[in-house]
Amino acid sequence: MSKKKRKKVNYEKVTKKRFLVFFAMVIILFSIIICKLGKVMLLEKKEYNRELSILTHATVSGTSSPRGRIYDRNYNILVDNKSLKTITYQKKKGVSALDMIDAANKIAPHIDVDYQKLTDRSKREYFFAINRGYCNDLVTEKEKEKVLKRKMTQNELDELKIKRIPDEELDFSEEEKKIAYIFYLMNKGYAYEEKIIKSNVSDQEYAYVSENNELLKGFNTKIDWERVYPYGETLKSILGTVSSNSQGIPAEEKDYYLEKGYSLNDRVGLSYIEKQYEEYLKGEKAVYEVVNSHETKLIQEGSRGKDIVLTIDINLQLEVERILKEQIRRAKSEPNTEYYDHSSVVIQDPRTGEILAMAGERLVNGEMKDNTISILTSPITPGSVVKGASMLVGYNTGAVHIGERMLDECVKVAGVAEKCSSVNNLGVIDDITALAKSSNVYQFKIAIRVNGQEYHRDMRLNFNQAAFDTYRNMYHSFGLGVKTEIDLPVESSGYTSKDRAAGNLLDFVMGQYETYTPMQLSQYITTIANGGERLAPHLLKEVHTASENDEIGPLELTTEKKVLNTIDTAPEYMARVKQGFFAVMNSPGGYGVGYMDTYMRPAGKTGTSQSFIDTNNDGRIDTETITSSFIGYAPYDNPKMSIVVTSPDSSHPNSSKNYASLVTYRITKEIAAKYAEMYGVN
Repeated sequence: MSKKKRKKVNYEKVTKKRFLVFFAMVIILFSIIICKLGKVMLLEKKEYNRELSILTHATVSGTSSPRGRIYDRNYNILVDNKSLKTITYQKKKGVSALDMIDAANKIAPHIDVDYQKLTDRSKREYFFAINRGYCNDLVTEKEKEKVLKRKMTQNELDELKIKRIPDEELDFSEEEKKIAYIFYLMNKGYAYEEKIIKSNVSDQEYAYVSENNELLKGFNTKIDWERVYPYGETLKSILGTVSSNSQGIPAEEKDYYLEKGYSLNDRVGLSYIEKQYEEYLKGEKAVYEVVNSHETKLIQEGSRGKDIVLTIDINLQLEVERILKEQIRRAKSEPNTEYYDHSSVVIQDPRTGEILAMAGERLVNGEMKDNTISILTSPITPGSVVKGASMLVGYNTGAVHIGERMLDECVKVAGVAEKCSSVNNLGVIDDITALAKSSNVYQFKIAIRVNGQEYHRDMRLNFNQAAFDTYRNMYHSFGLGVKTEIDLPVESSGYTSKDRAAGNLLDFVMGQYETYTPMQLSQYITTIANGGERLAPHLLKEVHTASENDEIGPLELTTEKKVLNTIDTAPEYMARVKQGFFAVMNSPGGYGVGYMDTYMRPAGKTGTSQSFIDTNNDGRIDTETITSSFIGYAPYDNPKMSIVVTSPDSSHPNSSKNYASLVTYRITKEIAAKYAEMYGVN
């Protein structure tokens, strides 16, 4: 068998061929690279230079610019800014504690600071900073070893040293106390942020630091600002507060503000209007371009924040506060008012939801204190003012018909004490009289029908969650028991009971079961006044561009009314409730007659409720009081204002004297008359 001959491979030829292929590929790749490079260098040069400029262009922001002004609806300034000459300190990286103390020594003779505020802790930290070697001997070798073995941090070891400094070492001279306090101010807050050392400095202090800031490493001067209030304490709690430069951004909100581009020492609104409208009020900081390590160039001027106009009429507000203070003091001189100390008022425009005035005053140890915040945060038991909403439940469910007459008699159901109207046995009355004379019994009998039963004496009232839900849903649609959505960051939704006793339904319909804030009551009455639109109450009326003088700037934004919902009821039912509220104020025997003068053509509802308080602070409710309320609006046929007045614990029925203060009546009557004088009623 013959063997085939193998073909001899010419390896030299193959190698040469492969080399040529490889060389050709390299040439092609280099050609592509050269083309790409040419494109970048010639065709796209401008674009890449622009991007490089963006990446290497460093800018820094200046300090916070003044905030926008706050005006009332008639453009009276409520909050403004005042410029302050200020001395600041900003620590640079690489600066040691001893360097800072040296700077503090240099500036101390030239500025006055209230070093009486120096604390024991601040003294210890100052002593520790300049006596490290001495303090090192205050801990044991074993404690030092714990740091090496990672059983203790260096900070924990330093804390031991600080605590063990003998008290006699802290017997500083007056000069040392001053330097130690300045050192404390230099370290207060975030490490490398600018600190306020002293505000409102003298011309001499300001001039010295300005002229010697190269010597006083880290110290500088600037014109800062602070909020001023031309009307003093009036409405100040609702206007809110602003952080200081030394305070900066609140620690708990740091991440929120940093994400929005703020710096740690930026001044922000801390509460209420200042916080709610931070986006408009905050000033725009100046922007500087970093030219080199020592120079910056201004590229954008700082500017004051936008100005906002509130719905408040400051002149009406001042009158409301004056009347409240006078009437509260007068009431405290009356019998049975030992547990009464405050009242509140809200006035709104029911057509728009605008708040024209809101004030709360509290008498504390003989002095009047602003208590306006309680309008949003302190629910009360409202009493009969809720009966408008209760009556609508009856109409909507068919439990009562317009004009239906019922016998007002004391109602007795099994397991519950007898319940009557405030005046026993009103006789046979219709729905209008039931509202005018605040019949509890009329509402009880309706509620029993809503519960699926018909009243007879000593009947057993079944628990029916659907009945509670029906009433609660109606109340909620008026804003009772839910947040009003007022444009402020804090408000209470009131108290919703979870007690499942069937008899509580009767308390519910007469306003004795759950609690609501005065602002919720104001939203409720404005909804009735305007015919069924629940409007979000609001304080912001307009936003304006800041002007360069004392004039108001161009208008940027106007707040429109916000309809949250419309009451689900037939127009004739709402009209019937309004007719009943008119009878409260104008018919013979109406319980609201006299609260507002009849020339105003008012409508409204009074309320009286049982309240219970803890008089000896032992955690147990021990005393019954009476809370009085009023809600109303005018004119009846074209409502332009609504008013709510609440006076918790205004009387003490357990007393031996049978007397109930008329403080709510007097406050309402005087404020309504003042409104009519200022605004008219037509």
